Amino acid sequence: MQARQAPQKVSGRANVAAGIAFAVIVIVLMIIALVNAPVKTNPLIARSLELYLEQVRLTAVPFLTAVAIIGVIIGLYAARAVRQAWDKPSQRAELLAAYGFLAPYLLVLLTFTLGVLFFAFYVSFTDYGIFTEPKWIGLDNYQRAFTSRTFQQSLYNVFWFAFIVTFAQTAIAIALAVLLNAPIRFKQFFRTIFYAPSVTSSVVITLIFIWLYLKTGYINYWIATVLGWFGQTWAPIDWLGDPRGLFQIIVAWFGVAIPSEYWYLRGPSIALMSLMAMNIFTTVPTFMIMFLAALQDINPVVYEAAAIDGATGWQQFWKVTLPLLRPIIVLVLVLGTIGTLQVFDQVYLATSGGPLGTTLTPVYEVFTRALGKLGPIEMGYGSALAFILAVIIFIFTYFQRRFVEKGTQLY
Repeated sequence: MQARQAPQKVSGRANVAAGIAFAVIVIVLMIIALVNAPVKTNPLIARSLELYLEQVRLTAVPFLTAVAIIGVIIGLYAARAVRQAWDKPSQRAELLAAYGFLAPYLLVLLTFTLGVLFFAFYVSFTDYGIFTEPKWIGLDNYQRAFTSRTFQQSLYNVFWFAFIVTFAQTAIAIALAVLLNAPIRFKQFFRTIFYAPSVTSSVVITLIFIWLYLKTGYINYWIATVLGWFGQTWAPIDWLGDPRGLFQIIVAWFGVAIPSEYWYLRGPSIALMSLMAMNIFTTVPTFMIMFLAALQDINPVVYEAAAIDGATGWQQFWKVTLPLLRPIIVLVLVLGTIGTLQVFDQVYLATSGGPLGTTLTPVYEVFTRALGKLGPIEMGYGSALAFILAVIIFIFTYFQRRFVEKGTQLY
């Protein structure tokens, strides 16, 4: 029988190093918690550290307690790792070098990302308005969100937005990439022109489209001019101010009206579809570049073999190009879905959620609630809305990667 190996003794220095690592982690996390603590804010507190700490003591003890528990758990794991590696010079040097270089990044990440996220998660269970003390209310904010007609309408709008924009921008980007990958004249010129909208500020593009969408704007003018060539007239549309839904317009041709209590049957409004067109225009060029890079990575021998087998150009596109583009298609669908579910700037600048809430989106709802743009500041409720949206985005992304991405390893 082999004798059992005696456990290696840990030196006193290793224990001291482990204790220092534990203390540093707990202290740093508590300082970060103090910086991000939910307190009743006013100008005097902002100018006085003593008053700020007093407010923390009065209103943020549960928050600090939760952070302290997390700090102790992380500190124990870190102390254990330091204790095991300290007596081995190579591992100790590697550990010190690694975390020495990571320290600045970790401090910024913990202070301005994870700390703020934990703050938002905590206040989502409170009634907190920045200038009021946080009052613990449990799941009331989440219950309110799921029963709110406004939030339900914002989800309805953004689901339509994500569905139409994601698939439209993917299809158009593939078509443009295939076109620019073909042997045509002035290829570089067209690539530059098509990509220009993506390098332009979203605010600038939105302001241009607001001007184009006016009742007296160029879009109505162009449509009226073209129809005038055929002897037809055109009643100008207020593209960003028309709340009529797509299905509502279609059934109205048959004399059917959809009552207001069945707003969810009306489909995306004209205003929302106008924002969709604007978003597609600005995002297609970026995805076009991604598809173009993927097309240029396909071996021409594959197309030569398909041509020898008698495949037409259309058959080569469906049987060769699209399957080989599948990994990039999955990436574009995931990025497009995440981006469209978080749409904000176009809504904020062009419609402010109107008309009649038909362009309201969850991020705009979070913005108005958390900062009190349309009423009292409701930081707790706004944080709850933000976390609900985060869960929705995670679910969409998970299923896209779980099912759409399945089989891409073959390519």
